[in-house]
Amino acid sequence: MTAPSAFPVYVLTGFLGSGKTTLLASLLAHPGMGETAVVINELGEVALDHLLVREVTEEVMLLGSGCVCCTVRDDLVSTLQELGALREAGSIPAFSRVVVETTGLADPAPIVQALLGTGRLRGAFRLTGIVATVDAVLGARELDEHSEALKQAAIADCLVITKMDAAPPDAAARLRARLGTLNPGAALVESAPGAFPAPERLFGAAGFHLDAKPEAVKRWIRDEAAHGDTRTHDAHRHDERVGTFAIRIAEPLKWASVLEWLELLLAARGESVLRVKGLINVAGRAKPTVLQGVQHIVYPPAELAAWPDADRSTRLVFVTRDLTRSAVETSLRQVLGTALTLS
Repeated sequence: MTAPSAFPVYVLTGFLGSGKTTLLASLLAHPGMGETAVVINELGEVALDHLLVREVTEEVMLLGSGCVCCTVRDDLVSTLQELGALREAGSIPAFSRVVVETTGLADPAPIVQALLGTGRLRGAFRLTGIVATVDAVLGARELDEHSEALKQAAIADCLVITKMDAAPPDAAARLRARLGTLNPGAALVESAPGAFPAPERLFGAAGFHLDAKPEAVKRWIRDEAAHGDTRTHDAHRHDERVGTFAIRIAEPLKWASVLEWLELLLAARGESVLRVKGLINVAGRAKPTVLQGVQHIVYPPAELAAWPDADRSTRLVFVTRDLTRSAVETSLRQVLGTALTLS
């Protein structure tokens, strides 16, 4: 049995661009989330999501391996152990819960197995709930096309349908019905900019109960228990056509030109852009601007309070399918100028 004093761990998952980081930042701004440690895992060599969350809380740790799956489960276990040790030593503020935000391409089954089956965590941390975000606009297609999105929704205790303000009512109703059939035991919560759910609606679960999950979920977890420790992090875990890369640009950029470039790219190759997120050095602005897009959609920009460090380069992180880095670099030079310094 897990000791009652064990720290609750909540997993926040959801497909690329479904609004995990935005939701997490809004939750952490709530007074009731004051004693929360956050572990964020990101795809790619340039991490951006933790910068957005650090606008709210400094208690953020990064997993450096790029994807919470396969052998990376060991990184998650080690990070939680490190959190506990730092808390015990007084090196970080005391926390009463942990939220783990996964990458959008994470298969949640290895995460669950790591938290349920690892003796090193028993008595110190307990898996208490899984929250999955589902995009109200793109979610139905993502459930059809990406096994990760399907697993994330099926395994969750709470499903948050995000961006409800942008979805036609009939499409939102069909998505709600589909999610109810896929995961009948999960709570369904709706979210939109300016109307985020309160933390207690998402993080009020008494514990993760595998016995109550659909049979497919139980099978995924059993498979991980039987085979997970012998797996390596190779391409079969994700669609091998999916790739990630990051591009840095040394020069400050004109905002109008950045928007023109992104709109042209998404119009031409939106189906191939599963996610783009960038920290932009806009000419004439002292603060960095966050730019985000998913498939054919460009989201409203946000401005950070300050640059996170002395590096003022623009950083763009892409998750693509059948779209190469060189093709994206060509599009940047065509719109922003051939003299750009890219790295």
